[in-house]
Amino acid sequence: MNIRSVDDVIIRTAVNGDKERVVALVFSVLAEYGLQSDPENRDADLNDIEGNYIRRGGLFDLIEDGDGNLLGTVGLFPVSRDVCELRKMYFIRQARGIGLGRFVLERTANCAQEIGFKTIVLETASVLKEAIRLYTQFGFTPFNSPHLAARCDQAYILKLTE
Repeated sequence: MNIRSVDDVIIRTAVNGDKERVVALVFSVLAEYGLQSDPENRDADLNDIEGNYIRRGGLFDLIEDGDGNLLGTVGLFPVSRDVCELRKMYFIRQARGIGLGRFVLERTANCAQEIGFKTIVLETASVLKEAIRLYTQFGFTPFNSPHLAARCDQAYILKLTE
């Protein structure tokens, strides 16, 4: 894996055939930060990526290098006509620190706006300090979510339109 910049990546829509690779990446990053995977509940959306994201009007993208190695994932899960949830934005360690997170977040927010969403929400855990710094620098602000997933202790919101 030889990634030096965002110019070295390919972003494509995930299909259900990518499930094993996606689950392996997501669960390994969660474990790296001491967070529990939850395949029966919070992570059950990965069992049918196409049905839970794409066919519902959201997106789920894979970030790969030129050799097809999976570097990261990101999803927009429709909550309502106007609101989507940023989910499963994770990157392998070797793909961090080169600006890829900001590039993917900016691209994903633009896609959300093109789809017609007015607001992006997300839930995260305080141990994901780099991700939280990225979200707040991008313009996400804390908010009180009516519910949080078991492994999450923070929620953020970004208004795409005023």
